[in-house]
Amino acid sequence: QVQLVESGGGLVQAGGSLRLSCAASGRTLSNYEMAWFRQAPGKERVFVAGIRPSGDSTLYTDSVEGRFTISRDNAKNTVYLQMNSLKPEDTAVYYCRARDSLYVSWGQGTQVTVSS
Repeated sequence: QVQLVESGGGLVQAGGSLRLSCAASGRTLSNYEMAWFRQAPGKERVFVAGIRPSGDSTLYTDSVEGRFTISRDNAKNTVYLQMNSLKPEDTAVYYCRARDSLYVSWGQGTQVTVSS
């Protein structure tokens, strides 16, 4: 299976930006559907954004549409989440997920904290 490591989280003021990265090892990401999820304290993990293996199709949850952009660089085996106009309600641990027809792999998560 593919191993995933997220990075790029941190503390930012409301209105600021962060770019998360998800670096893969073990297998090439080019065959995987990739997604970002997040989990706020005391809440369930929820879908944020997804991207097809070729990168030609993306999907976002309504609350981040127009503010977040998911992208991938298959040559670098990395997926990104550009987060702009951040809000306090975006505070959560962000997880990267890789999925193909057989397996699902998760990273360990990266904390994003948005102060008001």
